[in-house]
Amino acid sequence: MKQWSMIFLCILLCVLPASVNAGDYALGPGDTLAVNVFGIPDLNVTEATVRPDGKITMPPVGEIMVTGMTVAELSSQLTEKLGRYYEEPIVTVTVKNFRTTRIYVVGQVAKPGAYELDKRHNLMDAIGAAQGWTQDALKTKVYIIRNGSRENPTKVNLLDLLQKGDTSKNYVLNDGDIVYLSDNGRFDFSRDIVPLVNPIWLIRNWISPHTG
Repeated sequence: MKQWSMIFLCILLCVLPASVNAGDYALGPGDTLAVNVFGIPDLNVTEATVRPDGKITMPPVGEIMVTGMTVAELSSQLTEKLGRYYEEPIVTVTVKNFRTTRIYVVGQVAKPGAYELDKRHNLMDAIGAAQGWTQDALKTKVYIIRNGSRENPTKVNLLDLLQKGDTSKNYVLNDGDIVYLSDNGRFDFSRDIVPLVNPIWLIRNWISPHTG
């Protein structure tokens, strides 16, 4: 049963789009960005890597702090700043290369642990890194806990993605997020998740990425 689950997951990962909607993705050091200013090719930047200080340099506005921003927020800020020099500039920002991001995958997966994701940072990649769900996994109740937050985990019904092709459920993940696959539908945040976001627990159990 586990073998068929892995085969299905591999097929699904192959047929999903190569890129995801990075609307919720928080930019940070190591990301490589491309900036396009419509109609002003001299301002286009084909590669701008976010430096360790969280900034990029964009002529003529200079240095910009981008860490923590989404691409939409950065596009809006660049539009505002360039508007001081040009009339109604149209700016688009895309992520050419994502930085490596550490995600924790726990619960009903084949190999729970901490994983370093690169290229894409989405829910199915995280589950794939943990070698898929077990036969006891309840696919209608998968939870994403954002960067150790103790409140408002995101509940995901994987069947919307698996059966209906709703790729909006393939959420973008950020550094420190936890993916939890439940097994019985009786999800209790205090019992199942609070221990996972306890800093001491994380240090003891997930200090190094799972290497299989």
